[in-house]
Amino acid sequence: MSFETALLGRHCWLELGTGERIELPVARWHTDRPGPGDELLLHRCAGPTVDLGCGPGRLTAALTARGIVTLGVDSSPVAVRLTRQRGAVALRRDVFGRLPGEGRWQHVLLADGNIGIGGDPVALLRRTADLLATGGTALIELDPPGTGLRRERVRVEGGGWFAWAWLGVDALGRAAEAAGLRLGWTATAAGRWFAELERP
Repeated sequence: MSFETALLGRHCWLELGTGERIELPVARWHTDRPGPGDELLLHRCAGPTVDLGCGPGRLTAALTARGIVTLGVDSSPVAVRLTRQRGAVALRRDVFGRLPGEGRWQHVLLADGNIGIGGDPVALLRRTADLLATGGTALIELDPPGTGLRRERVRVEGGGWFAWAWLGVDALGRAAEAAGLRLGWTATAAGRWFAELERP
């Protein structure tokens, strides 16, 4: 089974090398109506936004419908297809590869645990800083306070292994500083945790 299976809406689990299994929030990825946590992020997007790891595109499409210029980026062809089917713009790219508008985006979204992409949150936040214009913001979903930074090899139910990470609210300040970003606020909504970082 691959990650594309989850993108298509099938109930899936993330398997860790330790044997631990984490249920993926597939139903949330496929909802047509953003929830309270999503809205906390969406309301902060007032200008051109790039959604890294856009998945099936619920946030990319929601911003597009509100008249915000938005680009979804995902390495999965299934994710890109589903995002486009929602009427949004999406590209199949590695988030660490070259992207349109580098240094000119007003906002970068890292929702649904996508701070874990690549298994190194500091490297991902540095990449995020490269994408942002001066004064631009990164809107990030995090793990709860007290969870710190965790890196693991993971797979989706028997698929190939890849590097992933989890970043708790308590570890964000150090990661942001190392990436050259300034912490604005942290907040919680609907049992999820979020933060905004600014590029000075």
